[in-house]
Amino acid sequence: QVLLVESGGGLVQAGGSLRLSCAASGRTFSYNAMGWFRQAPGKEREFVATINWSGSSTGYTDSVKGRFTISRDNAKNTLYLQMNSLKPEETAVYYCAASAYSLGSRTRDEYAYWGQGTQVTVSS
Repeated sequence: QVLLVESGGGLVQAGGSLRLSCAASGRTFSYNAMGWFRQAPGKEREFVATINWSGSSTGYTDSVKGRFTISRDNAKNTLYLQMNSLKPEETAVYYCAASAYSLGSRTRDEYAYWGQGTQVTVSS
């Protein structure tokens, strides 16, 4: 059974930082791109960041560039998202996902596996 399990969410004040982790089990994702998405109440799930299979290439939605960093440790089968200078409008459930492809993607449909999500709440 393939599982992606996110952790590291919580409550933080505006301007604070959190580091999300996503541990994969059941198979290796060393050759798959991975990504982070988020979904705020009443809104569609949106792309946040993506990383290719080797970690050599990353991509971000414009609003998080310079504040968020996606990384991966293939030896540990784990994906990370370092989030700095968080804003209240970034309160959402954050999901990690594994792509069916090796190159990073912003397209939700290209992701075959999803975690259950971790809540991030940023207070003003």
